[in-house]
Amino acid sequence: MASKLKKIDAIWLPVSDMDRAVAFYRDTLGLEVLEHDGDWSEVTAGDQRIGLNSSESPSGDGGAVIAFGVEGDIESAVEALRSAGVEFAGGLSEHPWGKIAPFKDSEGNDLQLYQPPS
Repeated sequence: MASKLKKIDAIWLPVSDMDRAVAFYRDTLGLEVLEHDGDWSEVTAGDQRIGLNSSESPSGDGGAVIAFGVEGDIESAVEALRSAGVEFAGGLSEHPWGKIAPFKDSEGNDLQLYQPPS
């Protein structure tokens, strides 16, 4: 594989009540809150970011998502995984917070490649 997955950059979890979820992660688990608003909040456990998403998930299915950072550029990682048989139904998209390429694992779980903005 030309571009390797380097780490889990973020885990995105769906929540139905943002204030309740932030309170749980902050007050009960003792995690640091990096960002908090109506649709998106982010907490950290050490260097691991956990996104709390009350709107539609990045994959569109509404479930949890694991976002992998790549070594090298995301386009090369997408092509390497495509050549290994991975399907990227949504393709690669660019957002103010970075580029993502959603896909599913062999069991139908939502994964994505993530590259922060340059």
